[in-house]
Amino acid sequence: MPTCRPATLDDIPELEDLIDQAIGVLLREFLTPDQLAASRAVMGLDSQLIADGTYVAAEAEGRIVGCGGWSRRATPYGGDHSAGRDAALLDPSIDPARIRAMYTRPGWERRGVGRLILAQCEAGAAAAGFIRTELTATLGGEPLYRACGYAEIERFSDATGGAPVPLVRMGKCLTNRHETSSPDPGFP
Repeated sequence: MPTCRPATLDDIPELEDLIDQAIGVLLREFLTPDQLAASRAVMGLDSQLIADGTYVAAEAEGRIVGCGGWSRRATPYGGDHSAGRDAALLDPSIDPARIRAMYTRPGWERRGVGRLILAQCEAGAAAAGFIRTELTATLGGEPLYRACGYAEIERFSDATGGAPVPLVRMGKCLTNRHETSSPDPGFP
């Protein structure tokens, strides 16, 4: 079973390779070739998460087999190269933490890596005072997030890279307390 540790700036080359493989292999059955190429402009590693200490690497057999993080910043998804990034800090009393940049190395999917990383992210966000999380799922990641209690908020496409890449905004309450004035209709 993999173990998690905080990712470091020294991990970036291995993380970028893992992310490139995950996009190229694991999303192939969900996207057209044009969407797959465009997804590289929409997705990727956000080194701000590493700097913030909220990004983890899952290791097994001497290598990184998965990665992901949570963020207290406004950017909902995307990598260092993505347009529209917003480093503004979120308010845990009214904003959901962002689950970000989750990837599994091909060959390690459906072996608990994603669940392990997601649990680490949720625990970190809860410890920082957040009571809700949101994420932007690919079609390939959507089943994992549903199985982990996330509910769909909206479906949309990002055409930053040319072809529209289908995505799903999802959310989850980290506590049993449901906000009656939730800013997102239908948010669990």
